[in-house]
Amino acid sequence: MPLSHSIIRGWTRYRIPTHFFHTHHPSCSAAITTNNPYWISSSSSSSSQRRRRMASYHIPRSLSSSSTNMEATAEAGDEEEPRESMAYDVLIVGAGPAGLSAAIRLKQLSEQHGNDLSICIVEKGNEVGAHILSGNVFDPVALRELLGEDVTEEDGPLGDTDVFRTPVTEDSFLLLRDSMRSVSVPHVLLPPQLQNVGKNYVISLGQLCRRLSEKAEELGVEIYPGFSASEVLYTDDGKGIYGIATRDVGIAKDGSKKDSFERGIELHARQTMFAEGARGSCSEEVIEKFRLRDGKEPQTYGLGIKEVWEVPDELHKPGFVQHSLGWPLQNSLMERQTFGGSFVYHQSTSNANLVHVGFVVGLDYENPYLNPYKEFQRWKTHPDIRKNFDNEDAQCISYGARVLNEGGYHSIPKLTFPGGSLIGCSAGFLNPIKIKGSHTAIKSGTIAAEAAYDTLAKGDAFSFSVSENGVLNPDEKAVDIFAYEESMKKSWVFEELYQVRNCHAAFHYGFFQGLLYSGFAAHISKGREPWTLKNQIQDSWHTKEAKNFSEIDYPPPDGTLTFDLLTNLQRSGTYHVDDQPAHLRIKEDLEHVPKDVSMQVYAAPEIRFCPAGVYEYVEDEKEDKKKLVINAQNCVHCKCCSIKMPYEYIRWTCPEGGGGPQYQVM
Repeated sequence: MPLSHSIIRGWTRYRIPTHFFHTHHPSCSAAITTNNPYWISSSSSSSSQRRRRMASYHIPRSLSSSSTNMEATAEAGDEEEPRESMAYDVLIVGAGPAGLSAAIRLKQLSEQHGNDLSICIVEKGNEVGAHILSGNVFDPVALRELLGEDVTEEDGPLGDTDVFRTPVTEDSFLLLRDSMRSVSVPHVLLPPQLQNVGKNYVISLGQLCRRLSEKAEELGVEIYPGFSASEVLYTDDGKGIYGIATRDVGIAKDGSKKDSFERGIELHARQTMFAEGARGSCSEEVIEKFRLRDGKEPQTYGLGIKEVWEVPDELHKPGFVQHSLGWPLQNSLMERQTFGGSFVYHQSTSNANLVHVGFVVGLDYENPYLNPYKEFQRWKTHPDIRKNFDNEDAQCISYGARVLNEGGYHSIPKLTFPGGSLIGCSAGFLNPIKIKGSHTAIKSGTIAAEAAYDTLAKGDAFSFSVSENGVLNPDEKAVDIFAYEESMKKSWVFEELYQVRNCHAAFHYGFFQGLLYSGFAAHISKGREPWTLKNQIQDSWHTKEAKNFSEIDYPPPDGTLTFDLLTNLQRSGTYHVDDQPAHLRIKEDLEHVPKDVSMQVYAAPEIRFCPAGVYEYVEDEKEDKKKLVINAQNCVHCKCCSIKMPYEYIRWTCPEGGGGPQYQVM
C-alpha cells in the first residue's frame, strides 16, 4: 500500500505520500494537532440551514439539461432520475469579491428602480471565505465606489469590523542579494503601483468576503455555500447557457451509489456570472466552448504560497508592508531567471498580532527540479525575513496556496457569451506589478451587474423576470450582454492594466532587464510605448527536460521556522470525503504522459510543484517502472496541477461541495 499512514486532526484526514515518510515523518502514526485560535468548524449551523433550504425545493424544471459532463454520475451506473431545479434571474458561481460585489450591485439597482431581480450565489467552500486566499494589501477604491466612501470606517456600511483595522503605515522594498544580504530600494524609485501608505489596508480577504456576504444577504441575495458547480447547462442549440448543475453527492470511489446518494440540483438563470477565481473549472470550460480566448495571448499564472503567523508585541509593526525580489529565485542580474517575489504584511486584529508571509513563483519557470514550497521555506531563513517571526512565542497558525493570474491585459478573454459572463479572476484582471487583483475584481463585478440589470430589468425585459414568474420563460433567448465588456474597456481597470501590459514579459529577457523595463513603464511611458512584448507559450511548455538541470539540494526543515509540507498542510484544515471519485482526473487522450513522459523526460515535476503533496510515483509491482498515485484528499484547490503538468494532462473538476481547505484568516 503506497498510502499506509494518515494524519488525523479532529475530523480532518490527510493522505501522506510515501516519500514523506522517508525524509520527514519517521513516526507518522502520531496525530498532529494545531493550536489555531481561528479554527471554525465548517459544520456550522448556518451552513446546515442553507443546505436544508436548498434541499427543500421541489420546482419543476422549465428547461432540460443538454450537457452531460458529470462523469461521477455516469460512473454510478443506472440511468438517473431527472434533477430538481431552481430558477433565478442571475446566478453567480463563486462567493469571492467579484461575485459578492455583483450581487450587491444588482440588489442596489433593484432598490433604486423598483424592478427586483432574484439573485443566487453558489460557493463550493463549506462557508463563504473558506476557499479565499490572498496577500492581501487591499486597495478600497472599487469598494468605496460600490458601498460609499465610509466603507472602511467602523460605523460604515459593513459595520463594526476588524477588516479595515490596519491601514498601511510603512512601505519597504528589498532586493535580496543572497541568503544573507539585501539592498533596500528607495521609496522614490518604487513604481506608483507599489506605494500603499495612506491609501491601502492590510486585511484578510476571506474576512472581507464574509462581511460582504452578510451585506448581500441583508439585501435579499440567496447564498448557498457547500455546493459545487460541476456542470454548465447549455441551450439545445449549444450556442448559449442557462445555468449550472451542482455535483451529485454520495458516490463511492468505485462509482457505486452510497446510502447518502443525492442528485445534484439544476440552477437555471437568465444570466450566469462565473466568479470562480483563477483557473475556475466552469470558467475554463466556457472559455474553450465559446472560444473566448481567440486572438488573445494564453493566460500565465503564478503559484502563491502563504502562511499566517501570530507574533508577540515586540515583533509586531501594524501596517508594515514589505515586498522583495531576488534570492532564492533570482541569482543573476542578466540571465533569464524564475519570475516571482515575496511579501510580508503586518495586520492587527482585535485579539491577535498577525503577520502574513507569502511567496509567489511564476509558473513559466524552466527547471523541473524547482520546488516552490521549499523555495518558500528557504526564503524565510533570510535575516530580513526571519526577524518578523523569530521568537519562541511566535507560531504559524495557517497555511495555504492558490494560483493567480499574471498574464494581465494581453490575456483577458472575451468577457461575455450568450447567457453568461466572466468576472473577477475568472477573466484575469490581476495587476501583477501592483500585486493586487481584489479591487479590479470588485469593479468588474459591479460593471457586470450594471450591464446585466440594464438588459434584464428595464423596459419589456422585466416581463420575463423570474422574480415575477417563478421560472425561466422559454421564449426568452440567452442574451449576450455586450455592454459589460464595452464598459470594462472604458473603465480604470483596463487603463491600469494597459500601463503595465509588457512588464511581466520583460522578465523573460533577464532579471535586470525586467526591473529596468518595469521602472520605465511605471515612471516614464505609463503604457504609451507603441510596441507589445508577446507571450505565445502556455506555462507548461516552458518546462525544459530534466537532463538540462541538476537536482536542487534544499535544507531540511527545522520545525520552528521552516516546516515539512505535511505539517503545514494540516494548518489549512483541508478535508474531503474520502470515499468519492477523485476530482483530479487524467485526460483520456493524455494517459500516456504520466506513464511514459513525465518521470522519464521531466523528472516528475508534479511531485515538486504541488503545494499539498497530492502527486507521487510509486513502484508498480506489475511493471518494472513507477506509476502515478493521486492523493486527491490532500488537494487545497490551488489549481496548479491543471496548469503546470507536462502537456496539462490533469483536468481539475469540483469534488463534493464543502470539500477542500477551511481558511479562516487568509
